[in-house]
Amino acid sequence: MIYVEDELIKLNGVVLPGLIKSIEVTETAKVDEQEVEGSATKPKQATGYEDAKVNIELIIDDTPTQTKYERYAVLRAIFRIPGQSVPQPIPMVSEDTAAHGIEQVIFKKLTHKSDNKKGQLTANLELWEYIPQTIVVTTSSSTGTSNRSRGASGGNSQSQNEKVQSGLSEEYKSYLSTKRGKSPATDNANASAALNKVSLLPY
Repeated sequence: MIYVEDELIKLNGVVLPGLIKSIEVTETAKVDEQEVEGSATKPKQATGYEDAKVNIELIIDDTPTQTKYERYAVLRAIFRIPGQSVPQPIPMVSEDTAAHGIEQVIFKKLTHKSDNKKGQLTANLELWEYIPQTIVVTTSSSTGTSNRSRGASGGNSQSQNEKVQSGLSEEYKSYLSTKRGKSPATDNANASAALNKVSLLPY
């Protein structure tokens, strides 16, 4: 984690080597501009916020026990652990970042510049705020609903028929309940006779 200790910063549990020359924290809003034909002004629409950016500049010198390159190697180990293929979020805490509510960062960029005249390195760290995203998984119940709907429609078919019957006149109900005759093709005829009668029907 990053802690403030005598104006020093810890990144992922390691004190940053050298002298902290500057630290800059930037927060930016997302704003879209739209082109309007015939208008000199561009309407602006706020759409959210971008992740905050943290830039740290360090001056690294030789010490009695370590060279400036050995001290710089500490930064390289924080940036990319041996065998690591994908950057991982790391905790970050300092007075400056805490003022912006930043708790975790992605180590986005690490550069250094050597100054031979001064015998020191200038290291620049670019860190991006990391905000964990919560993904809510929902299951679909459309199949169950469909099955329930089909079952309900089947169970209601009888009641629907009853409703239709209730709208009919008593005379028509009586007609429906009686035998309404047979087809003229089969009335009192056997199979061969019925076929003969069918052949005589007009088309």
